[in-house]
Amino acid sequence: MNLLHARIPAGTADTAPMVEARAAFLSSGAYAPLENELSRVVSGTAGLVVDAGAGPGHYLSRVLEAAPEAAGLALDVSAIALRRAARAHPRLGAAVWNLWEPWPVGDGVASVVLDVFSPRNAAEFRRVLEPGGRLVVAAPLPGHLAELGDLVLSVDERKEERLETALGDHFTRVSRADVVHTAPFTARQVHDVVAMGPAGFHLDRDDRRSRLLAAEGRDVTLAVGVSVWRRKDA
Repeated sequence: MNLLHARIPAGTADTAPMVEARAAFLSSGAYAPLENELSRVVSGTAGLVVDAGAGPGHYLSRVLEAAPEAAGLALDVSAIALRRAARAHPRLGAAVWNLWEPWPVGDGVASVVLDVFSPRNAAEFRRVLEPGGRLVVAAPLPGHLAELGDLVLSVDERKEERLETALGDHFTRVSRADVVHTAPFTARQVHDVVAMGPAGFHLDRDDRRSRLLAAEGRDVTLAVGVSVWRRKDA
């Protein structure tokens, strides 16, 4: 499928190793409990599902499996990631886009906007959602990946407060479910979950690679809040 491109902010670079790590990690099933919750929330949706910051399209493709009457649009700044997304599902289109620019989506045409660990442009969320449409946000909770220490970015204790601040002018939260699951990570999963984030740029710093190897088999906690929001004027 062809990709639609937009102007990308200066200084933004595609990083193939980061995208490869993200795709491999998500495909490993480590975040399956989160995928299942997102699929449950969106199940039965008909219409357009827009995934803001979709990366390789993994979550959106899973959601579309649970919503056979829906079509998906993946938006992300990374062309490398969206080449994967465009092939992730037959009902999925993709556009390389800066999420802080006006989106290539009409007013009030989306049934669902999905935001998983991604930037939150509340004004565009509101603009593209139809009356009664839903915004579904997945954000890490304190304790997420905590066993990996400073190999990954820590979660801000004020994350929930910041989420309310970012969305509260346009949306009202109608539900929330916390997805908390602890399981052992393989050496590959530990490597990929670190390499797919900003910490992946610093794997050669200090003793990080040896610490990655030492983390093999360690129990690691997935802790994510999945919240559903509706437009205040809906």
